[in-house]
This record gives sequence, C-alpha cells and structure tokens, in this order.
Amino acid sequence: MERSPETGNYRRYLAYFGTLNINVLHLRKPWVSAWWSAAFPGFGHLLLGNQIKGFILMLWEIGINMQSRINMSMVCSFTGRVDLSKQVLNPRWVLLYIPVYIYAVWDSYRKTIELNKECVLAEWERAPIVPFKMDGMCLNHLDKSSPWLAMAWSMLMPGLGQLYLRRIPIGFLLLAGWIGLMYFSSVAEIVLVTMAGSNAQAWHSINAQWALFMPSFYCFAAYEAYVYSVEYNKLFDKAQKQWLERSYGTLRLSFCRATER
Repeated sequence: MERSPETGNYRRYLAYFGTLNINVLHLRKPWVSAWWSAAFPGFGHLLLGNQIKGFILMLWEIGINMQSRINMSMVCSFTGRVDLSKQVLNPRWVLLYIPVYIYAVWDSYRKTIELNKECVLAEWERAPIVPFKMDGMCLNHLDKSSPWLAMAWSMLMPGLGQLYLRRIPIGFLLLAGWIGLMYFSSVAEIVLVTMAGSNAQAWHSINAQWALFMPSFYCFAAYEAYVYSVEYNKLFDKAQKQWLERSYGTLRLSFCRATER
C-alpha cells in the first residue's frame, strides 16, 4: 500500500533497517553496476541491494560456468592455445550461459537508473531515517565507520569488511564463497608450498577453472565494503541532521509562539 506524505507517512524511504542488514538508496553510476555484472553476474545486483537476485545469479554463474568450462577455455586462450580453448567448451551449456549473462548486465544497468530516480524522490520527500533496530536475537544501529578499514578487512578475507559494517547476509555469503574458491582452486595448498620454496610444484597443482573466479570476487568484496561504508557515513549525517531539525525546529516554533503571547 502506498503511503502519502500528507498523512505523515511516506511512499519511499532512503534506508531500511533490519537486525541483520541496512539497505540504503543512494545515487550510483549505471555503468559501474553493469561492469560488476559483467565481471561476475550477480555482483551488480548485490551492489544495488537486490540481494536475492544477486545470490541466485552468482550461483547460476558458478554452476553454468563450470559445466560449460568457459573459464578453462579462457585460460587456454590466455596461454596461446586457441585450438584447445575451442575444444574444451561444452556448447550445450554455453548456449544457456550467454542469454542470462547479457540479461544480468542489462538488468543491473536498467535497475540502477530506476533506483536513482527513486533516490531523488525519496530525498525530496524527506522521509525520516530510523537509525536503530533491535529484536530478541540481534541489534543493528547506524554509526560512523572507516571506509579504508572496511576495505582492508575485506582485502584480508572477503566478507569481513561487510561483517564490520553489520551487513550479515552478504558478509557470510562472500566469506563462504571465498573459502569454497580457496578450497576447490587449491590456492591454500599453493600458498603453503610456495612458502616452503617449491614454486614450480605449486603452480602445477592449481585448478584454473575455479581460480579464475577469484580476482573479481576479491576485488568486489573490497570495493563493496568501501562504497557502503561511505554511504552509511552519509546516511548517519542525514539522520543527525533530521533529528536536529526536528528537535530544534520544534523548540524554535514553541519559543516564537510564547513570545507572541
């Protein structure tokens, strides 16, 4: 049901506070969302706060990519084995991969434009921000955070920056995803063998099909943590401004009426 500003309610809100997450509207560049969807389908939607669709597209990307062996084909192309790159592809799965990949890029671009319009309208309607949420199991509140610290935690281990910002669902998703990629790509073993001084042996044990997911996954976790820390800080300032305007605006109005009497 739509809510009207005239009755004290609002059709749009700049932020939604849950005990496990804070979802916020803010102006974004459409091409940035599209670029992240191109790097890894689902990332563009996670950046927009559309987490359910983002989670599903991420699972789709990993599942269909593994079946079609697109990453392995890319590795063969990078190493100059063009003929082999064609042979390793599974055309049945590639034909299923392409339409959804294009849709993910297009939809994140389109959705960014629409959410930017909603953000402008929400700012104009001056909907109130309630910076605290608590239930019997958890609590969440809005406070200042360090964008660089959030990014540093996600660079140490993807997902930790999101947990630092109390973005629990996406934080544990990225953390679990990174652990899975580390395990299936054998990167953990490579690090240990490299530290022991056997570099040649280390690189022979890598699983390139899984390892090629890791750069975009790692960079997105750091970028997303930095961006949301910045936006949460802006939201904190807006909430403080609203509270001061309501409190001191009411006192000023009461003082004016008292002086008139």
